[in-house]
Amino acid sequence: MKRLALISACALIALAPLAATAAENRCGWVQNPTPGNWWLTDGDGQWTIMTQGSYEAPGMEHIGDISAGDYIATNGNYGYACGCMQVDTDGQGTILQINSFRQLSIGKCENDEALPAPN
Repeated sequence: MKRLALISACALIALAPLAATAAENRCGWVQNPTPGNWWLTDGDGQWTIMTQGSYEAPGMEHIGDISAGDYIATNGNYGYACGCMQVDTDGQGTILQINSFRQLSIGKCENDEALPAPN
């Protein structure tokens, strides 16, 4: 019986990091203001997706071409959209993995009082 309890405890300890990185649904402004720079701003703050020459969250291919949907251009071919992502984060402002992306209408984010205006 003690051996079973020990095995169960070890299994829970081994699985604890997996629970900490469970996918989160985050919705807000998806911004790409300049080449290679992407972030998501939601009601909890700003989440880094990519920084030019430094960091890129795996799963960027899920975002695709945001300019093909409801989109605001702010800098030539760059700008922002509204969307929801299933992501894994570090809980401190960095998206570690993008699992899925769904682009929404700009009005959806504009009407969300929890969101600041996009930069």
